Amino acid sequence: MTRGKFQKYVSVFIASSVLLVGGSFGIYLSVVKSRIPIPNALVQSVVVLFLGFLGTLVLRYFCLLWFSYLQQIEDSQISDEPHTPFVSIMVPAYNEGIMIDASLGSLLEQNYPNYEVIVIDDGSTDDTYARAKVWEGDYGHRRVRVFTKPNQGKAEALNYGIMRAEGQIIACIDSDSKLEPDAIRLAARHFRDTRIAAVAGNVKVSNRDNLYAKLQALEYIQGLNLVRKAQAYFRSVNIVPGPLGLFRRDVVVDVGLYDSDTFAEDCDLTLKILKQGWHITYEPGSIAWTEAPEALLDLVKQRYRWTRGILQSIKKHRKIFTRVEKGDFTVPFTAAYMAFEGILWPVMNIAANFFLIYIGAVHGLSYLLVLWWVQLTLLDIAAAMHCMVMENEDLGLVGYAVLYRVFFILVIDFYKVYGLVEETLGLEMGWGKLDRLGRI
Repeated sequence: MTRGKFQKYVSVFIASSVLLVGGSFGIYLSVVKSRIPIPNALVQSVVVLFLGFLGTLVLRYFCLLWFSYLQQIEDSQISDEPHTPFVSIMVPAYNEGIMIDASLGSLLEQNYPNYEVIVIDDGSTDDTYARAKVWEGDYGHRRVRVFTKPNQGKAEALNYGIMRAEGQIIACIDSDSKLEPDAIRLAARHFRDTRIAAVAGNVKVSNRDNLYAKLQALEYIQGLNLVRKAQAYFRSVNIVPGPLGLFRRDVVVDVGLYDSDTFAEDCDLTLKILKQGWHITYEPGSIAWTEAPEALLDLVKQRYRWTRGILQSIKKHRKIFTRVEKGDFTVPFTAAYMAFEGILWPVMNIAANFFLIYIGAVHGLSYLLVLWWVQLTLLDIAAAMHCMVMENEDLGLVGYAVLYRVFFILVIDFYKVYGLVEETLGLEMGWGKLDRLGRI
């Protein structure tokens, strides 16, 4: 990072923090001064509960900004000297014929001197295997190997490839992802640290012509990458994303490879690695472009599956909540944060909206609903400003923060709660593969 860019980033960090803290203080001060008449003790208690939760969210956002800021400073000091262990790139594919050529093309353009690409066709019923087979062969310092097997799911496809990999580092990507040329090189640097077992990549939305896709682009940058950036400061990233993640092969084998008993095999593997005391970090320069759902139904089906999978992983690894290593509470705190994001926050958001709409209609306290939305939107705007500069992203996405808060997140949280209920009841679900449009 150049001095000019760093100074710009520091300025925006300060501005975002002032907006977040100062704006939140102003909102709470206005509540105190307004002396809103609360009809009874029960309503008053619930209002206090939700206001207290808002205060927790202000603290959460500020901590994310602060620790991601500290991590940004660390990132600027990472040595760019080559570290080039042999890397095996895993590409599991099921009915990805429309995407596989663009994905493999990007893999052969990596600025990395020593790697192989292993494509595992998981019993596709389209032309995925035939298209991938065309790419098979040696390309100088890199080669492509293509396998096919009966359909058993993504986890088993990855395991099939890992057991045939020759690299000491494996990179697992989705076959509908397209990597930037420096993605592998920048992530591989982190493995100089022998305590690092995995590196999470930076996933970005490629198709941004659709409103839903633009909202997801904002969500990926602000809602997902900001969290990973802050967690990286403690080397405890809790989900290495499917579109791009690098692992030490021996660690993955040692923890038992990928499991097929959840709908979030990436989250499951990450937690297994953290449980063993390994460190996991994040590399913002390792960019993987992915195609986001452009229809609302496809979007909520995807998030429903993510929610069920994360909840299954949390339940499966619940002992991680009490795993304290030599006085270090980082891992249980990371797990608790995952539960907060996946369970508590969606439930509180849905409950608050229904409750505040009710007391607004019955008791004329609509001011409190406006306060809720204004406070959360303020947090989103501050975080979005911070993230867009941090990642040299399109500042125009900040303008979607209002719609992001009052519509997009509300819908997503509804389906998260829906998934929570069904997972609690033990209802069965399917994988729900999305139809791809080929826009990466």
